Amino acid sequence: MNPQLFLAFVLVAAALACTPGVDWAYSITAGLRQRSFVPAVAGLCGGYVLHTVLLVAGLAALLTGLPGVLGWLTVAGAGYLLWLGISTLRSWRGASFTAADAVGKPSNQLRTFLQGMGTSGINPKGLLFYVALVPQFVSPDAALPVPVQSGLLGLTFVLLAGAVYTCVALLARTLLQSRPGAARAVTLASGIIMVLLGVVLLSEQLVPLVAGLFPTA
Repeated sequence: MNPQLFLAFVLVAAALACTPGVDWAYSITAGLRQRSFVPAVAGLCGGYVLHTVLLVAGLAALLTGLPGVLGWLTVAGAGYLLWLGISTLRSWRGASFTAADAVGKPSNQLRTFLQGMGTSGINPKGLLFYVALVPQFVSPDAALPVPVQSGLLGLTFVLLAGAVYTCVALLARTLLQSRPGAARAVTLASGIIMVLLGVVLLSEQLVPLVAGLFPTA
């Protein structure tokens, strides 16, 4: 691969991974509510692995070329974020981390993993990120085939995101486990962020639809 392009991609991808969003909110919530935040972070990374597979297979570009499909994906992602945010808001008063918290049963860990994977995997903005950003750093003159370069860049972002989300969850637990008031406030904020992002995604689809039903003269 072109080393200059790869370094530029790493810098851009790291900056994006460090930008707070719904992934951060889920990481913080997992750090406060789960005995182990590893399944949550692994799930978030699993969603981006799915995006990488779609990119390499060429399906990502195909989906973005079908506005109807992407629109339904956006609606599904918005609904999922709303559900996850509301679930977080309903439990924010008990946000803390003590020895009596979640026992880490396999079923709980699997559920946490799947929720994390859904958080990043069903988000259309993640799909668009891969389609819009990764191809800019692929060199057709490089020794590696374009699909291989795309896969390596996608997995590089997965590793960067995993490191960032691990730090976020760990810091949330370390800094807030002895501060129940702050832990509740951060969990409440995380739930609000998820709900707001879900509303924004949903409005992006509903506003044009309503405008089409009532055209201006």
